[in-house]
Amino acid sequence: MLPSSLHLPLSMLPQPTETTCGPTCLHAVYRYWGSDASLETVIGRTRSLRHGGTFAVFLACDALLHGYSATIYTFNINVFDPTWFRKRTDVDIAERLHAQREWKRDRRLTYATDGYLEFLRLGGKLRFTDLSPPLVRGLLRRRHPIITGVSSTFLYRTAREFGPLDIADDLRGTPSGHFVVIAGYDRPERKLLVADPYGPHPYGTSRDYWIRMDRVFNAVMLGIMTHDANLLVISPRKDDRREFNVNGDNTMEVE
Repeated sequence: MLPSSLHLPLSMLPQPTETTCGPTCLHAVYRYWGSDASLETVIGRTRSLRHGGTFAVFLACDALLHGYSATIYTFNINVFDPTWFRKRTDVDIAERLHAQREWKRDRRLTYATDGYLEFLRLGGKLRFTDLSPPLVRGLLRRRHPIITGVSSTFLYRTAREFGPLDIADDLRGTPSGHFVVIAGYDRPERKLLVADPYGPHPYGTSRDYWIRMDRVFNAVMLGIMTHDANLLVISPRKDDRREFNVNGDNTMEVE
């Protein structure tokens, strides 16, 4: 019988700056899998955008470069055309990404495209599917924490932000992106456990909070506004997997 609830033993540190949520989430997942790399090290080697922040694909590339497997479940139809993922078709996604660059000049899209080309070259896996409760619960039951880029504006129900200092401004502001880790579920309550590096946030003082699944799913999909809208699953490669237990003392069996 499948468990009705699950809580992975993931420990999240606070993000040191306003724009380091991504590598802080990556660091938490690395620690979950037994890495002793410091947060400063992970932040220092993670590529960032010109005005701060990063894309999930750059977190995935760091994982691939450091001995992990990485799979991105994408819902981003700005970067990817759905027809590229049809069954029984032989589409070279890297070739299509290269060709798309000749037609679309958006700087952030180009930067994300470069990241995906590197991700594919390093052996990363792409999946295009529906964001659904069975998908998320299935990944968590395999003991895989899920990094996701979300719309913090929607998740927190806060004002949009304006300018280089991200000042709350409901008129001039634009939606803001953020990274969190999904680390558990409660099926009867239809809630997910979110590990959040940012604080203070509207859901209390803890780094972990339970929140309605539909709120999280909507925030994930609205991550498309900052060129994410995906789930990132990182795990040790099969030959390197260690054992951990659900209490976090490095003895949990991993599939």
